[in-house]
Amino acid sequence: MKDITRRDFVKRAAAATVLLGTSRTAWAGANDRLRIAVLGLNGRGKSHIGDYDRLERVEVVTLCDPDARLFAPTVKAFFTDKAKAAPKVEQDIRRVLEDKDVDAISIATPNHWHSLATIWACQAGKDVYVEKPMTHNVFEGKRVVEAVKKYGRIVQHGTQLRSNPGFQEGIRLLHEGAIGKVYLARCVCYKWRPDIGKGRPGQPPKELDWNVWQGPAQEEPFIVDAKGDGVFVHYNWHWHWAYGNGDIGNQGIHQVDAARWGLGVGLPYRVTSMGGRLLWDDAKQIFDVSSTSFMFKGKDGQDKMMTLEVRPWMTNDEAGGREFGVMFFGEKGWMSFPGYGGYKMYEGRQNTLVKEREDGSDLNHYRNFVECVRSRDMAALNAPAAEGHWSSALSHYALTGARVNRVLEIDPATELVKGDEEANAHLTRKYRAPFTVPDAV
Repeated sequence: MKDITRRDFVKRAAAATVLLGTSRTAWAGANDRLRIAVLGLNGRGKSHIGDYDRLERVEVVTLCDPDARLFAPTVKAFFTDKAKAAPKVEQDIRRVLEDKDVDAISIATPNHWHSLATIWACQAGKDVYVEKPMTHNVFEGKRVVEAVKKYGRIVQHGTQLRSNPGFQEGIRLLHEGAIGKVYLARCVCYKWRPDIGKGRPGQPPKELDWNVWQGPAQEEPFIVDAKGDGVFVHYNWHWHWAYGNGDIGNQGIHQVDAARWGLGVGLPYRVTSMGGRLLWDDAKQIFDVSSTSFMFKGKDGQDKMMTLEVRPWMTNDEAGGREFGVMFFGEKGWMSFPGYGGYKMYEGRQNTLVKEREDGSDLNHYRNFVECVRSRDMAALNAPAAEGHWSSALSHYALTGARVNRVLEIDPATELVKGDEEANAHLTRKYRAPFTVPDAV
């Protein structure tokens, strides 16, 4: 495949950032404890800490977040209240990566930090669990995949449904032809997203390192609500172009990842997307309502189609999953995957339920990561970096198609939009030194 550099996107070069951290490059023995640093302490970060605590010979030794206000309550809830030794705390990831006592990092930061943190960690000799989407744009995905290969690191993408036995069984049935030839996957993402207010420029809390929080993004004012609290910090950054990817990248990526897996496809050759902020007049920048169609070439050379629909408020129940799910349609029947752990299979025009299973837990995904760190077997990862890149790319194509308001003809070899400089400019970003995703890792 032809390589992508930022020069392909915006015809400019950037200097590579190299970190010289130290860590064990090969696992010393099966009885060694895996020492993990968790980056990002809101939402998913707490889930990371809790699930690692349930695994044998795994220890969270460092907590990292630009907001120091989060340290005391997190340490109390997960460590001192359980009579466990308190971990180190750091506001800057660079200090964490210099620490030889850290073997792996687990990333639950805002999206705009995911790829750079992963690349830096690989360069520093650390293994990585990184939340979805793995990237903030398509350019970053190529760099992450290259870093994994160059530095030989174990990198697990946080699409946890890939490690759940119920989901795995359903995908296996699809691939074995249980519903015949599969021609369409329909993804739905109907999360409850309220009005977040307008906001105005204000001052960040003194405990928040706003420079580090913004990282690769261009510097912007800290936006506050009427009470003086941050509008985008710590959750609504999902709907700010500089930091997030809307619900397409927040929740919908789980569904497009599952759909890609079930269809057995990589990148699309055509994407058409529409979207808008159709419900709330608030500080969100990214679409709250969108509809996207993707066309792929299957392994047999035949076309396969995927659709993704996102809406944020009142909605109907669809295929057993009110908030999210993916459905596959074949010549003999259809299958619904209405969550992360299982499926329902229907046959014939009467929609007869013939088989179902529900068996899943996020712990399976963390365990798979830990086992692969110990074995150094990249092939055993359930969600390797390449899969994370391709599924994240679908989110970026969907958003880009809606932004430029036209059909995107994708070259899967270059991962760029054919003959469309405006669209390709949205598939990378201008980075802010020293938080630069390099052209060469």
